[in-house]
Amino acid sequence: MRKFLVVLDDSTECLNAMRFAALRAAHTGGGVTVLSVIPPDEFNHWIGVGDIMREEARERIEVHFEVFAKWMRDKQNVDPELVIREGVAADEIIKYVIEDPDVGVLVLGASADNKKGPGPLVTQLSRSAGTLPVPITIVPGDLSKDRLEAIT
Repeated sequence: MRKFLVVLDDSTECLNAMRFAALRAAHTGGGVTVLSVIPPDEFNHWIGVGDIMREEARERIEVHFEVFAKWMRDKQNVDPELVIREGVAADEIIKYVIEDPDVGVLVLGASADNKKGPGPLVTQLSRSAGTLPVPITIVPGDLSKDRLEAIT
């Protein structure tokens, strides 16, 4: 089964990327893997405090994921899986795409802010696009829900 890999982060464009991945998976009989990466610099504290912060970050991610997962299950009949990694986001995404041969497409959301560009992940991963084993789909952050549904 081909899986759509989508990145869960705190960006607003993440929502359209999630929608796109779920809709495409539903229409093609694929699956969705949601990858969230915890930056390593969040835990540069005493060991005990760092462990607590790491656990709190994982709990926040799981709660955030469940909102998307419920919509995917209820509305699209897609049961997504969650993968949480620690490290530099672009590096961990590339590693995961290489490790999981079932990933068929990497889905990223692009910021609609023309002054700031498409966002750090889109910028960084676009540089690696020529060497990745899968295509990247970049979903505009300001695409309407109706237009998104029509495209997928």
